[in-house]
Amino acid sequence: MHYANYKTILSPKNGMNLFRGCTHGCIYCDARSACYQMQHDFEDVEVKANAAAILDEQLHRRRKPCMIATGAMCDPYLPLEEDLKLTRQCLEVILRRGFGLTLLTKSARVLRDMDLFKAIHAETKCVVQMTLTTYDERLCRIIEPNVSTTAQRVAALNAFRDAGIPTVVWLSPVLPFLNDTEENLRGILENCIQANVRGILCFGFGVTMREGNREYFYQKLDEHFPGMKQRYIRTYGNAYECLSPNHAKLYEIFTSTCREHGILHNPDDLFAYLHAFERKQQQLSLFDMPDPHLRP
Repeated sequence: MHYANYKTILSPKNGMNLFRGCTHGCIYCDARSACYQMQHDFEDVEVKANAAAILDEQLHRRRKPCMIATGAMCDPYLPLEEDLKLTRQCLEVILRRGFGLTLLTKSARVLRDMDLFKAIHAETKCVVQMTLTTYDERLCRIIEPNVSTTAQRVAALNAFRDAGIPTVVWLSPVLPFLNDTEENLRGILENCIQANVRGILCFGFGVTMREGNREYFYQKLDEHFPGMKQRYIRTYGNAYECLSPNHAKLYEIFTSTCREHGILHNPDDLFAYLHAFERKQQQLSLFDMPDPHLRP
């Protein structure tokens, strides 16, 4: 871990990433791609110094509140967050400034800040997004070795359900020849149904690969699944998008199940929901005001 100075935290679209790099070790991670021009080892996480103060200043300058998003490029609940509490500090700023929040994580550490999520959601809107890829716990430990298991993430989703915090699941990626099965999909969907998730984002059943993450992915395939790298090369060559041969069948199961249970699954609809700021504070009408002449 190392610190770096930044002048801004928020992107033009009100997204923020407090860290650069990751220690989760997911074998498919796109953030390893060379196009992101990371100038340090991926596991040597760069921490944005004074992030909470910079965020406070930027939100102070905003003319009106909106949704703030985090987690798109780096999980806000890496193990180092247990000591740094940088994510928590930024959540406190968002609450104090009256903004909404949506975040994406793979970690059950997110439950630590349940008090802040409840407080934000009571005033505006808070949506917790969780990535789920693999129903099989053994396989999960191989392809996502240093994060909360699927069962732990599902338990977190259930806790947010019970707390009244809306959730969205990212069903991505699904790796061809590894977890692109009907059994895996139905297991994840059943977990989502039980957790009463608001929506599930799925951009197709497959994985994307480009320079940087492809090499790491193939290295891990050789380590854990001998012969699988050659199968990928024969099937996809150097393609960026690697769709599962089972894509059509799986996508039909996905869409029909979501429709049956009233789960949002169109990406445009889901992003519109995530970006829509809401304020719950309501003024009492005259009819709701207590009569000052009546004794309690």
